[in-house]
Amino acid sequence: MNKLAFIFPGQGVQEVGMGRDFYENSEEVRALYDTVSDALCLDMKKLCFEENEQLNQTEYTQAALVTTCLAMARILERKGIRPDVTAGLSLGEYCAIAMTGAMSDKEAILAVRERGILMQEAVLCGVGAMAAILGMDGDEIEASIREIPDVFIANYNCPGQIVITGKKEGVETAIEKLQSAGAKRAVMLNVSGPFHSPFLKEAGEALGEVLGNINFRKPEFPYVTNVTSRYVTKAEEIKELLMKQVASPVRWQQSVERMIADGVDTFIEIGPGKTLAGFMRKINREVKVLHVSTWNDVEKVIENLNMCGKK
Repeated sequence: MNKLAFIFPGQGVQEVGMGRDFYENSEEVRALYDTVSDALCLDMKKLCFEENEQLNQTEYTQAALVTTCLAMARILERKGIRPDVTAGLSLGEYCAIAMTGAMSDKEAILAVRERGILMQEAVLCGVGAMAAILGMDGDEIEASIREIPDVFIANYNCPGQIVITGKKEGVETAIEKLQSAGAKRAVMLNVSGPFHSPFLKEAGEALGEVLGNINFRKPEFPYVTNVTSRYVTKAEEIKELLMKQVASPVRWQQSVERMIADGVDTFIEIGPGKTLAGFMRKINREVKVLHVSTWNDVEKVIENLNMCGKK
């Protein structure tokens, strides 16, 4: 059916200098950074473009990454490239929603600034942990961790890569058990808390107060939510799903599979790194994955889409 999807990465892909060339080449992007800086009383240019310790702190990372990804996506849009559907991994879902017109870029960025603060404050640093488990499927991992208290699946990224989350002691116990059960590798993640676990439920509820200030609009086209891996087409569904998302597993593999089943054969990953492209190679090698992380990438994507007859 030849459909196009924009997909957005989550926290962890941020890097110093991200978005700088977009800022330098676009008056529209400069206006976005300046507007957000004023609204947050935070120098977004300094946060994104200069070496600093804050960029990797959750309370700052989320706003910085969403600003960067939306700036890149809006340039694609201005060049005449519009998706049929969007999706984002965890934090990236806010970009996906903003692109549908259900909320403005400014609303999305202000919301994730508060989201980052709430998530960072939800659990004392060092209490929680997350780990990527390689070489086992979700059912195997679910069965293995079922009897371990306070450990849960956080992300279904792709076949052979599942992320677990929970209390640090429990995650360490789970790693030992999963490796004994056949996991090829387990990698502790550099995160400040047990994200996408029930320990974040109160943060999700508090986030509801922030989201209550947004007048969500009907999406101009659908996006796929992490919580259920289903399409969202109604404004009234968005707030509750974003509240649940903080403490629920990210069903990324299932979300991608749903889009492919619905006819999406080309994906554009927008943002630093190529994490989602890596997941895609394990989910389905038949689809095309393009990438935009630099200003020059935009023209390359346009040329590629023209060759495919998608623009």
